[in-house]
Amino acid sequence: MIINLMHKRLEFQRILEMTIPKNPIKGSGAAFLWGPRGTGKTTYLKQKFPRAKYYDLLQSDLATELMLHPDRMRKEILAERPAAVVIDEIQKVPPLMDEVHWLLENTATLIILCGSSARKLKRGGKNLLGGRAVGYQLFPLTTAEIKNIDLQKALQFGTNPRHYLEGNPRPLLKAYVSNYLREEIIEEALTRNIPAFARFLEVVALTHGQLLNYANVGREVGVSPSTVRDYYQILEDTLIGHTVEPWRKRKDRRLIETAKFYLFDVGIANALHPEAKDVVEGTDVYGNAFEHFFVEELRAYLSYKERDDRLAFWRTTSGYEVDVIIGSMAVALEFKSTKRISTDHLRGLRALREEHTVGKAILVSREERIQQTPDGILLMPWQQFCDRLWDGEII
Repeated sequence: MIINLMHKRLEFQRILEMTIPKNPIKGSGAAFLWGPRGTGKTTYLKQKFPRAKYYDLLQSDLATELMLHPDRMRKEILAERPAAVVIDEIQKVPPLMDEVHWLLENTATLIILCGSSARKLKRGGKNLLGGRAVGYQLFPLTTAEIKNIDLQKALQFGTNPRHYLEGNPRPLLKAYVSNYLREEIIEEALTRNIPAFARFLEVVALTHGQLLNYANVGREVGVSPSTVRDYYQILEDTLIGHTVEPWRKRKDRRLIETAKFYLFDVGIANALHPEAKDVVEGTDVYGNAFEHFFVEELRAYLSYKERDDRLAFWRTTSGYEVDVIIGSMAVALEFKSTKRISTDHLRGLRALREEHTVGKAILVSREERIQQTPDGILLMPWQQFCDRLWDGEII
């Protein structure tokens, strides 16, 4: 689907394709579209379903009215008989889920539910329609959606559509973080200790992409390890972050058993990081951003292509590490922001291949030409990796 952003004179061909299976008898159907704030869900749905009846629950007066009288929506839909209905930010008014369930059983309406968190719906005892709705997720823009992507800008400000397009995204990113704390955490009452949670977000940014250690984070924030675990769960439930688990099929070397945590977008991670005002080439911040960017690219690819392959990482207690393992060692990927590959950069992939049969071993960097080592490791420029990924040649 082409998203036309006229104020920037740019068009993005969004990769996501939503299909909504219909009940063969009633003709109704439902789908969830989840995604963090700012990924472009509303724009996408308005273009895909231009004639749908639209309920925007970010409008506080409408949300209040429907919270008090959820049956109003049912009555309006029965009177108007629209072919499709979009309910944006459904988590704002959980009682509407019962009305949606009734409409699916008694009308031929297609209902699309959009939101940035299922947490409040689940806490309210809602069953998310008991399997009657298919689920999709929208991610920030990918390299397949941005022509001639500016890598430096993407590593600094991320690829949420509005942030990537803006000439000076810093104020927008700062507001995004502030609004997230206010809207998602305070309004939904997910945690009462807002100062501790704000400090926790800073620590998350500082330890981003590293092994999780609840005790260490708890000491930094001033809360218990169990509270830290709950805080991480809040970030996952509200789609602000996700874990990548270690690859666990143990062989000779002793493996790390702790997961890593990533925020959903490089720009959001930098906005929270007190030392990432400028992502400068050659620094640790730059290298971490480079790896993070491609982890999110892979997540989007697997989701949009409806692949069940699991993302993991491989790390031993002696320090050997590979950034991403896909599936059962079908692909092993290492991401290095360098422009010149050295033997040291290959240590992790070579150690992995000593112990496991690896389908493809690829090191992605900013080198300009594709090469292959004598032992079969592909050294691939990042642009070529992205092109091959979306052409289906990597996975």
